[in-house]
Amino acid sequence: MNSTGGPMSGEGEHKDGEELRWLDEQEKAAWTGLISLVLLLPSKLESPLRQEHGLTLFEYLVLSHLSEAPQRKLRMGELAFLASGSLPRLSNVVKRCEQRDWVVRTPDPGDGRYTLAELTDAGFDIVRLAAPTHLRSVRRIVLDSLNTTDQKALARIAQKLRTVSDGFG
Repeated sequence: MNSTGGPMSGEGEHKDGEELRWLDEQEKAAWTGLISLVLLLPSKLESPLRQEHGLTLFEYLVLSHLSEAPQRKLRMGELAFLASGSLPRLSNVVKRCEQRDWVVRTPDPGDGRYTLAELTDAGFDIVRLAAPTHLRSVRRIVLDSLNTTDQKALARIAQKLRTVSDGFG
């Protein structure tokens, strides 16, 4: 074990015989930083959206991506990918948005096996109202603390770690 003495520091073999590669100090710092971002950042970005607009961060991302899509329409699978969520989670959110008259779902006329989500005028209005709140949070919580080099590094790292879907369903 190294000087930290924790369960993720030391030497040994995994039960399948694979040699364990414990984290060195630099790796541990990188991992701790990443997991803190993953676990803490979403709630910090969501809080102002909830307080001011009654939106979760995921709802805002769904509506925002639809607002930027051609004709404000996307296939559900593509929308799930863009919003970084699963199709079941997206379906639940879109159902709630439909109940608020922000989104409608229709079969894709080009291929009826797919479903399109379309942002309504009321949905576009809520995005337009919530966008400044979200932008202020993104700048205050993330971007203003980073210089151009840091922003480029973050984008490069995010791209390297991104899980890419096999396709949009």
